[in-house]
Amino acid sequence: MKHTITSETVPACGTNYAAIDIGSNAVRLLIKHVEEGPDAPEMSKELMVRVPLRLGFDVFARGVISERKEKDMVRVMKAFRQLMKVYDVEEYRACATSAMRDARNGSSIIRRIARKTGIRVEIIDGQEEARIIYNNHLTYMGDRKGNYMYVDVGGGSTEINLLSEGQLVCSRSYNIGTVRILNEAVAESEWTRLKTDLAALAQSYSDINIVGSGGNINKLYRLAEKKDKRVQRMSVVTLQALHEALRALPVEERMAKYALKPDRADVIVPAGNIFLLIAGIVSAAYIYVPVIGLSDGIIDEIYENHKLERERALMQARP
Repeated sequence: MKHTITSETVPACGTNYAAIDIGSNAVRLLIKHVEEGPDAPEMSKELMVRVPLRLGFDVFARGVISERKEKDMVRVMKAFRQLMKVYDVEEYRACATSAMRDARNGSSIIRRIARKTGIRVEIIDGQEEARIIYNNHLTYMGDRKGNYMYVDVGGGSTEINLLSEGQLVCSRSYNIGTVRILNEAVAESEWTRLKTDLAALAQSYSDINIVGSGGNINKLYRLAEKKDKRVQRMSVVTLQALHEALRALPVEERMAKYALKPDRADVIVPAGNIFLLIAGIVSAAYIYVPVIGLSDGIIDEIYENHKLERERALMQARP
């Protein structure tokens, strides 16, 4: 559900939209400026703010979000609201994913956030998360043909969408994520479900390549020495070598050698595990790494809905 922000000023041209993504490892605010073009809208990033609240470390260990983390969330949402006012954001959507889905006090926390900050947060299920990411991936794919598995690895869950010749074949969500793995909170049955599902898909669809999204695969791509920058991809062999080098180091040494922040240095290895497991099952040779994610998909959807509303209004206004 989209929401509006009241501002004292109005941008001279174009529109600013915002997305808030409350994930298991970090909370993000993305603001994009949209200009209407003759063929397609032009979108430019105005602001991206990432705060490593690490909600999943509370939830996957104890089942609830602590009072301290709740206070931090309220502070972050107040800051995000002010930033959206500064940037004259017309509409926004705030979505909470795996950690908030699992937290027993998740619903009560979002009610308090709404009361204290004015930010209305939706806790979305895995299928809705996968759908939003899939819609954004369609924009990236363009006229691409063949079989592509879109994989979004987060702190609490992994979303998978398989496209064949531009058509969505299946959309799945698994409670397998980097923070869950670090907390040893992934059920064995969930690993089995993922492996069984992907093996069945691999039998029906050949030559599958992976399109990855999420902060970890973007960081792995940037760290990789061998990659094809023209099409933003790296080979699975390259990822395997980098993953082994990272895994061999303690967290502190990973931070020093690869200039990683603490909240990236620990989760980047389980993220590599997930991507390599999936690549192995479907026999993928490459992983494409466009800069896309849930926040981008949220803004794309807000824009499309806004555009449809304008078109309907024009139709109704005609004699």
